[in-house]
Amino acid sequence: MSPSSATVWKTLCPFWGEEYQVHLPPTFHAVAFYVMDEDALSRDDVIGKVCLTRDTLAALPKGFSGWAHLTEVDPDEEVQGEIHLRLEVVPGPRACWLRCSVLEARDLAPKDRNGASDPFVRVRYNGRTQETSIVKKSCYPRWNETFEFEVEEGAPEALCVEAWDWDLVSRNDFLGKVVFNIHRLGAAQQEEGWFRLQPDQSKSRQEEGNLGSLQLEVRLLDETVLPSGCYQPLVQLLCREVKLGIQGPGQLIPLIEEMTSTECRQEVATNLLKLFLGQGLAKEFLDLLFQLELGRTSEANTLFRSNSLASKSMESFLKVAGMRYLHGVVGPIIDRIFEEKKYVELDPSKVEVKDVGCSGLHRPQTEAELLEQSAQTLRAHLGTLLSALCRSVRACPAVVRATFRQLFLRVRERFPSAQHQDVPFIAVTSFLCLRFFSPAIMAPKLFHLRERHADARTSRTLLLLAKAVQNVGNMDTPASRAKEAWMEPLQPTVHQGVAQLKDFITKLVDIEEKEELDLQRALSLQATLVKEGPLFIHRTKGKGPLMSSSFKKLYFFLTTEALSFAKTPSSKKCALIKLANIRAAEKVEEKSFGSSHVMQVIYTDDAGRPQTSYLQCKCVNELNQWLSALRKVSINNTGLLGSYHPGVFRGDKWSCCHQKDKTDLGCDKTRSHVTLQEWNDPLDHDLEAQLIYRHLLGMEAALREKHRELSTSTEAGSVPTAPGEALEDPLAQMMQVLQDLREAHSRSPASSAPMEPNHLLELQT
Repeated sequence: MSPSSATVWKTLCPFWGEEYQVHLPPTFHAVAFYVMDEDALSRDDVIGKVCLTRDTLAALPKGFSGWAHLTEVDPDEEVQGEIHLRLEVVPGPRACWLRCSVLEARDLAPKDRNGASDPFVRVRYNGRTQETSIVKKSCYPRWNETFEFEVEEGAPEALCVEAWDWDLVSRNDFLGKVVFNIHRLGAAQQEEGWFRLQPDQSKSRQEEGNLGSLQLEVRLLDETVLPSGCYQPLVQLLCREVKLGIQGPGQLIPLIEEMTSTECRQEVATNLLKLFLGQGLAKEFLDLLFQLELGRTSEANTLFRSNSLASKSMESFLKVAGMRYLHGVVGPIIDRIFEEKKYVELDPSKVEVKDVGCSGLHRPQTEAELLEQSAQTLRAHLGTLLSALCRSVRACPAVVRATFRQLFLRVRERFPSAQHQDVPFIAVTSFLCLRFFSPAIMAPKLFHLRERHADARTSRTLLLLAKAVQNVGNMDTPASRAKEAWMEPLQPTVHQGVAQLKDFITKLVDIEEKEELDLQRALSLQATLVKEGPLFIHRTKGKGPLMSSSFKKLYFFLTTEALSFAKTPSSKKCALIKLANIRAAEKVEEKSFGSSHVMQVIYTDDAGRPQTSYLQCKCVNELNQWLSALRKVSINNTGLLGSYHPGVFRGDKWSCCHQKDKTDLGCDKTRSHVTLQEWNDPLDHDLEAQLIYRHLLGMEAALREKHRELSTSTEAGSVPTAPGEALEDPLAQMMQVLQDLREAHSRSPASSAPMEPNHLLELQT
């Protein structure tokens, strides 16, 4: 999985501000960050890299944060893949013999322009060197060749196995090496397995700092997720409190908010929100937080202005439940601004007439003309956006509408006077406009609205539009107008927009419980859409010629039931692959179709026969997102493959390993657990519960101390679990739940079916 940031043009001091979360396999050993110089006509140039090993990240519980020097990229260090060897020491009449069998290799680095290598292996011991044959055009070669060396008294301990890419004209390229200790091998007599190829680090390096530096925030989370049953007591305890809606001393949600530090509040809010969303209690959870926030707010103008758990949870809720709605409302206007690339400026101190050109024949625009033209453009954009918003009431997800209804009613109950009549509207817009729409307009790439960041001109237009949306969201208060007087030309549109927005919110929150249930029931009968977008499908499933014309563009839909396609987004869908039939989703070698953005979906048809569909994406990020989505929705399928062929079967052999058996199991291992974590992910209830458990474990001492205080206080009360049952102490129950989970984790490595660790890498550039 290789996510790629957007390109920042014409600068030596770029800023990205991008975040990625990647699920890594348990066997990963390092994470590398490459800074590239994009070239339109030739291959991109590598400026330098930063490499963080697994040991480095594991030693930093809070993660790595800071500037790291870029280092030179040495071809002899850019190795990847594994080699399959069998080593044994064979006794002889006069001396022992060392027998080295070179069987095969997989996932070697492609060194040639054709996207492959011509690998051979060189085995060195005690001054003698032997080589395998050369396998042409393959990163998955098979040799099955054996070499023998006499082990003499006092001979060196090291056996070196090196993989090389053969070149006819230039020098051979290094692909990696493995070094063995012969004395240690002699005690075991024989050793066989896959060994990771190591780089050659014997060369002197360029002095650090000459290539620049990269600022990173990287954190590795190493989680062991237990079976679902282990988390049920924790989930039930939290859900019970949310259902009861109790806020007294000793209750869990208020205590979690009180004891959660500011720096990790967003993470905890997201975990809790996803947990309750999976339990169908997101609205009730947020309603409880609204009540907590309102209970400690005395001034209406400070409502939801802090980084409280309510604010953070609502932000996460909108991103998880409302992102597709955002794309429908804001997406078209963002696309239009990117396509027009107009120069727009309202601040007279920043106007640059030379950047605009002429308004007529041979006459440059004056500053006044430019300001008026900019105002007209922004008024048009703002009017279009508000009109789209007003038409979108029915498109807004039912759970989002119901949550805003609760927010609106709670705020109106707390501030009922006539002077606060706008406060319920501002409470809704503080999230919908100020914390959702406006940030998405300012940074559309971070909300998946665009693939690239905006250039300077487009970015300024987006910023001005976002400011106008904020003014509308603030209900055009005198305070918002006073900040930037040069926004005055937009005032008529903003004033009209306030009336439109109020009317929209009135309709948005006017959803009865029956209507909410009907909408949810209708949605529950439909398969949940996980991902959609245009892809190119290979017409002949890999049997045709290596031509781009072999691919046909279609619009694909991935749901929790099937992968379907249509000619256009609105055309009739045709099911391609049933979700339960998917066996693997993997990358295809670049040389197979002349593109590095092709994936294959391996599945069985209705008759149980294995089939493969080849799909081409438009870029590496799109490829990663589709692979991640396909792997996540099929992770629990029976019959998932452990190996596959990265190439295609063409003619009479596989293009990757040159094997002639079409039913061969595969020459590379599948990567079903390597995924990205994104806003549209299927909810992983067990992982969210594990992350909440880990957070509660960190505050266990504080929770115990709080429990002691409440136990000795005359004001301490307890909460009935249900009518007719004995009173129970939720904090005491939480202590017991944490203890039980701790014991379950201590037993998990020794169980008959140990859990696979979940390695989640969080990074920000």
